[in-house]
Amino acid sequence: MRKTRTLTTKLLAMGLGFLLVAIASIGLTLWIAWQLEGSAAAVNEAGRLRMHTLRLAMALPNEPLPELQRRVRQFNASLELLRAGDPRRPLYVPWSHKSRARFEAIRTTWAVLHRQWLSSSPPGAAAVLVQADAFVARMDGFVDAIEVEIARWTAVLHLFQLFLVAVAIAAAVAFMAISYLVVLSPVALLQQALSRIRQGDLRTRLEVQSNDEFGQLTEGFNLMARAMQISHADLESKVREKTASIEIKNQRLAALYEVSAQASEASNLEVLAQGFVRQVRSVSGADAAVVRWSDEGNERYVILATDGLPSTMVDEEQCLQAGSCFCGQPQRKPAARVIPIVPSTPMFLPHCHEAGYQTLVALPVQVHQRVLGELNLFFRSPVELTPDMRELLEAMVRHLASSMEGLRAAALEREAAVAEERGMLARELHDSIAQSLAFLKIQTQLLRDAVAKGNIAARERSMAELDVGVRECYADVRELLVHFRTRTSAEDIEAALRTTLSKFEHQTGMATQLTMQGHGLPLAPDVQVQALHIVQEALSNVRKHAQASRVQLRAYRHPHWRIEVQDDGVGFDVTDHPMPDSLHVGLGIMRERALGIGARVHLQSAPGEGTTVTIELAPSVLARPMLPALRGDNDGLAPH
Repeated sequence: MRKTRTLTTKLLAMGLGFLLVAIASIGLTLWIAWQLEGSAAAVNEAGRLRMHTLRLAMALPNEPLPELQRRVRQFNASLELLRAGDPRRPLYVPWSHKSRARFEAIRTTWAVLHRQWLSSSPPGAAAVLVQADAFVARMDGFVDAIEVEIARWTAVLHLFQLFLVAVAIAAAVAFMAISYLVVLSPVALLQQALSRIRQGDLRTRLEVQSNDEFGQLTEGFNLMARAMQISHADLESKVREKTASIEIKNQRLAALYEVSAQASEASNLEVLAQGFVRQVRSVSGADAAVVRWSDEGNERYVILATDGLPSTMVDEEQCLQAGSCFCGQPQRKPAARVIPIVPSTPMFLPHCHEAGYQTLVALPVQVHQRVLGELNLFFRSPVELTPDMRELLEAMVRHLASSMEGLRAAALEREAAVAEERGMLARELHDSIAQSLAFLKIQTQLLRDAVAKGNIAARERSMAELDVGVRECYADVRELLVHFRTRTSAEDIEAALRTTLSKFEHQTGMATQLTMQGHGLPLAPDVQVQALHIVQEALSNVRKHAQASRVQLRAYRHPHWRIEVQDDGVGFDVTDHPMPDSLHVGLGIMRERALGIGARVHLQSAPGEGTTVTIELAPSVLARPMLPALRGDNDGLAPH
């Protein structure tokens, strides 16, 4: 019964609404029709006024006064009827501002006219007709105003009829829609909810939109679904927690795996650092990332690799003095820092702010409590590192430091190989040149004895043996010179170059000059050795063939290493083939050594203009991680 009453109430309310709309529509239609009917009667009555006016004007000269007064009373009665209206007929003037103004003009004119016409000296017949015609014209204007209002109400009636048609259509559509909303939609929603429950979605709930039986069914469904969900809530919560934890760990492991994979595949420091900055920028969402390399005293920071950093900043901050900017700030206990970049903060190098960055994240790259460099992340918006992100970035930086240490170990192995080669050369010297010299010593003693005894045959034989021994010893020396290795500084090649020039100046008496320019990463130890011996071979050629008085040695660290050996000697034509054999041998040795380290040797010379030997090293032969020291810019000259 309750269900029937509830649904019946809704249906009765819907029907009552439609009935009220219909009654209001019919009433409004009847009212408009009554207005139109009254307006039509008003038009007829206004026509009767015209008739009375014309009759009065025609009868004025001949009719007796009582008859004229009767006609005036009829006119006044019609005029009053138009003013007051008659709901019984009906008669109604649709008053408007225009119709009322014209009606008042008629009344005023009529008051003047009938007093003139009924006076003791009325106007002549012609004048009365003229006045009557003008008065009738005024009444025609009044009729026109009424007709305008009739036309307006007629248009309203037509529009309302169209509206009734639309209401009928809308009523049908509304009935169907309300039926759908009241009955069909709740049933469909319950069916869909049950289907989701069967598919395992226990979070399904329905909004209770009514208090009828469908609302009760909806409440019962929600109670059932809630009871089912509570029974599985604890299990789902634990699964979600574990899944979220595993997802975060998977992301960290993936990032660390990428860093480890790049570290294992990197053949040198440049490849390692470039791959690392790309990976760490992607993980952190930074707008730019930079890895800077520091010297042993952490006084200078040189850019090792960048990703996303403007080229102007790369050029301007290629080498930073410690403390000149937010990057490379010395710390007692190096740790990750989040630095807001604001204009009010005093900076010697405001490049970060000028480039639009608002936050800098700096993480030290350190191994065994020794700072090797720094990772800088630039953001164009304020950023706060979450503990998880901080931990991930620190782990990635530790991987970078470990990879650098691995490259350092590889460099040490190469240096050990160099030491082993030196030992081999020492053995070669002992087994070949030392024995040859011992033989020459014996032959010299024999020659001295033969000369003392006057034994010409023995003397010639000893001299022949000495000549053969010297030639063999010279050949052994030439052979060993090709493969000789010189120990260099583990920090930079500058000290070795100075020592080499000093020895050369002492041996030859030529003036020498060393110039070191630019900032950059030092060369790896094995590369230093080869570059130094190329320089030594170039100096050897100067000593043998140049006839020079001065030698200049220039080394450029940036943008890549380039070493020039220039003399002011006689020079030669590089296209001329008949050159001394020793020069050919020296050039061949230099080119072989350069090829071994991926460098190139250029020779520039002309007769009377001296000779310049240029050694250009590729960027990939820069320092390994075990060589953090950076030398200062020595743009001045260092004469020896």
